[in-house]
Amino acid sequence: MEMVILVDEKDNDIGTMEKMEAHVKGLKHRAFSVFIFDSEGRLLLQRRALEKYHSGGLWTNTCCSHPRPGETSIGGAHRRLMEEMGFDTELMHVFELSYEVRFESGIWENEYDHVFVGRHDGKYYEDSSEVHEAKWISIPKIREMIAVEPEIFTHWFRLIMENVKFLKHIQDMGINVG
Repeated sequence: MEMVILVDEKDNDIGTMEKMEAHVKGLKHRAFSVFIFDSEGRLLLQRRALEKYHSGGLWTNTCCSHPRPGETSIGGAHRRLMEEMGFDTELMHVFELSYEVRFESGIWENEYDHVFVGRHDGKYYEDSSEVHEAKWISIPKIREMIAVEPEIFTHWFRLIMENVKFLKHIQDMGINVG
């Protein structure tokens, strides 16, 4: 049984709960989103596995999940990067955001999300239970795709891609934000 860390609006731990129960009840819990760029400034996007309990088949950041009880957000980010994409790299915490969205299935995402960025030019593989496909795409191209077809991307990915702190940080990394 996978557990998540329940948090208040300021990301203070207030307990734990089984992951699906937290999503059904819409309780705020800690999450993380990882964005990996190559030396050309392209982002490694993944298309979520079609069987995911929500947002299946949608494009999103390199990986995302929830830290386990007793695990830091960055520790969880390193773990999931290795599990989902088959590599690990240095990660930098960029910012945090809180968001809430309800899906047609009745599942809620009510997350306090820690956003991390890193660089990687090596190989990767996709865990087929998590990732349908993955590819490197430039930020200007991604922003163009979001403008034309926002529905093919996850809710949190679109929020992060609009965030001024995130765009400023990756621009400071020398990445063309378009």
